[in-house]
Amino acid sequence: MKKLLSLLVMVFGLTFGLSAQESTIPNPDPNAPDIKFENELLDYGVIDYDANGIREFKFTNSGKTPLTITSVTGECGCTATTIDGKPGWPTEPILPGKSGVIKVKYDTKREGRFEKNVTVASNAKFATKKIRIKGEIKAKPATGEN
Repeated sequence: MKKLLSLLVMVFGLTFGLSAQESTIPNPDPNAPDIKFENELLDYGVIDYDANGIREFKFTNSGKTPLTITSVTGECGCTATTIDGKPGWPTEPILPGKSGVIKVKYDTKREGRFEKNVTVASNAKFATKKIRIKGEIKAKPATGEN
C-alpha cells in the first residue's frame, strides 16, 4: 500500500512539475520581424456558385528585421494557398516597413456558408498566426434539364 501511495505521489509530482514548465512562455526577440495584417478576417460575402474564389490578405512587416514566410496552410482541402502551382505568399524576405499579400483560394463549388482558418508560419515574434476567411456560396444554378 505504501509503495502504491508513494508511486501516486511521485507521478502526481512529476505531472505537476512538467505542466508548470510547459506554461512558461519565453520572451520574444525585441528585434524580430512582426507581421501585421490589415484584416485578419476576410469576408467573401454572398457569392455565386463557381465564382472566383481568390482573395488577398494584405500585411506589413512592422518589426525591425526582414520577415520570411515559411508556409501558409489552409484548414482543409477546400482552402488552397498555392495558386496556379505557385505559393500564394511572398517567397522573398519582406523588409521592415514593407508590405506584401497572401493569396488564398476557396473552392466555390461548395454550396452554403463557410468559415475556415489559414495558418501563416514565419520568423515573426509569434511563429504562427491564424487568419480566417468566411462567406456563403449560392446554390448551384439549375441546368434546365428535367
